Amino acid sequence: MHFSIPSTQEFVSDGSGSSYTGFNIHINGSFHCCLRYKQLHSLHEQLKRSLPSIALPSFPPKKLLSLTPNQIEQRRLSLERYIQLVGQDPVLCRSELLRAFLLNAQQESSYTECSEVTLDVYLMNGYRISASVYTTDCTGKVLAKACALIDLPDERACYFALYLMRKEASGELTIVKRLMEFEAPYISAQRWDECKLVLRTGYWDPCYDLELMRDRIALNLLYIQALSDVERGWIATTRDLSEQLTNMQARGSKSEYLEIVRKLPLYGCLQFARATVDYPAPNTVATVVLGNKELNLLTAAGKEMQETKFKVTRIRCWRVTPIHINEEHSTAAVHTRQQQSSQQQQPSSQPQSATISLELSFEYLMAKNQLKWITIYSEQSMLMSVCLQSIVDELLNQKNGSDPAHLQNPQHVEYAPLSYIRRDGSNYCITDSSSTDTLCNLVNNDGTSNNGTSNQPAHQQQQHHASNNGSSFIRRKLKEFNTTVRFKNGKDSVQNEAFEWIGDDDL
Repeated sequence: MHFSIPSTQEFVSDGSGSSYTGFNIHINGSFHCCLRYKQLHSLHEQLKRSLPSIALPSFPPKKLLSLTPNQIEQRRLSLERYIQLVGQDPVLCRSELLRAFLLNAQQESSYTECSEVTLDVYLMNGYRISASVYTTDCTGKVLAKACALIDLPDERACYFALYLMRKEASGELTIVKRLMEFEAPYISAQRWDECKLVLRTGYWDPCYDLELMRDRIALNLLYIQALSDVERGWIATTRDLSEQLTNMQARGSKSEYLEIVRKLPLYGCLQFARATVDYPAPNTVATVVLGNKELNLLTAAGKEMQETKFKVTRIRCWRVTPIHINEEHSTAAVHTRQQQSSQQQQPSSQPQSATISLELSFEYLMAKNQLKWITIYSEQSMLMSVCLQSIVDELLNQKNGSDPAHLQNPQHVEYAPLSYIRRDGSNYCITDSSSTDTLCNLVNNDGTSNNGTSNQPAHQQQQHHASNNGSSFIRRKLKEFNTTVRFKNGKDSVQNEAFEWIGDDDL
């Protein structure tokens, strides 16, 4: 998980006049929740009790007196460092307790009532699955309900994932993000209201196709996805091959169609929008494609497309860096299971002449003992980084002999129910992130019921009435959340655990 705390909010009670600071937490490049210090401290204490064998990072100490602006900034940095270290631990980041906490934090921060709604999930051909879900259902639960509606067996559902995708004016599809288990698809989709929830395969190695092709429904899903990718040009074909595939499509020869398409170079890959790269020459325009254990750059060479392949196992490390156009800038790094730090662009203070973009740089083993940095300038750099880590995780998972379900399922450890403290101080017990028993339909620890709060999104809600003590909290300093995380200066990079030092004969 890519954690950062780029900014803060100040809340003030209109009853007592007291105020507190909320820390805006971004995960994988977009805003997720706003939490108080005591909420994160409560999470720390529960992780410590529930997972005693894990060496947790030290938590920033409490202060007795009110904090000055400089002290708040220091606390922001300390909390950011803490949550990043938590996200670096493979056991902690997959723990059910952390996922349940983040799911409920998202619900509280978005002011979403727990209610039953119809949520549309689309296949790649535009077919709509209208699922009856709760607004607070986690990604896994929504995925399971959508798969059940098309009769996909439960044991096959773990091979698929939910994505937010946007159709551009040109008709091209842009992948915005892949939804994770710690978030509610209904809430995330509200923040990206121009996007649709799309069902696609969630793995990278086409070898898993063989398992799915044994099932009629899974075979149909693979076929629909392959048809769409071919039609959109995500899978390159020749004219003769295209005619052959068209004939197979007309005959309904799904298995035969897939057997041919699966052998094509870009099958099963995710394609990103065109970007500028510095390889093989500066200012080269290329289409970035990720999959099949490779990062590919497709560049125009006359009337032909030239493909440059970079094997993921030869990428030693990578980093995401913000670029301030027309300003001096320095390298900043984002981490997956390594150190991260971040800074959000402030709409009110950012000069009009200075815009921020992102770049993904990776260090590649070009030849024996010869490493070279290659840079991609793209607004989708954070998503590319998340995908790279997902490919690495799958490679390591395969090395351990596990199937994709091992990556999808939370780390189930016996622990006491999560006690979630809301910003207003009320306390709730939660079971797990796959349950609908999130904040709004639980009972308080004192036995009173929780009536829920306004269902307006965070950037529209101006006042929140606490359900227990009758007081109200007004957000005195409310910012529109950017959907891209911003970074502070740093030097570290994501270290690729699947990197292999190899000799010239293997290159």
